[in-house]
Amino acid sequence: MSYRTPGFRVLLRMRIHPGLEQGFEKEWHTVAEAVTGHPANLGHWLMRDSGADEPVYYIGSDWVDEQQFRQFEASPQHLAHRARLHPYRSDGSIATMRVLDHMPGAAADLG
Repeated sequence: MSYRTPGFRVLLRMRIHPGLEQGFEKEWHTVAEAVTGHPANLGHWLMRDSGADEPVYYIGSDWVDEQQFRQFEASPQHLAHRARLHPYRSDGSIATMRVLDHMPGAAADLG
């Protein structure tokens, strides 16, 4: 199995209004193609915090490089994507990082 080490990773943390979890997850799936359809996107994940008392989600995405992510981030398509998710969240934050290296684990070859 080959894996391309992404150059740039984005991690969003979103706290969702209680009771809106299903709607948020459904909406995320509806708009996720706006991210995965971009030619510089290497992958996109929706994760839920398994230890939080309130609904906290993480959205991760890997990009070829920061410049192409920033172009996508400023695009009308992405702004519309964010607007559709905004009513579900009570707060959020973003972390961006350069991926320096990746070492696949033993299970990576099982797929």
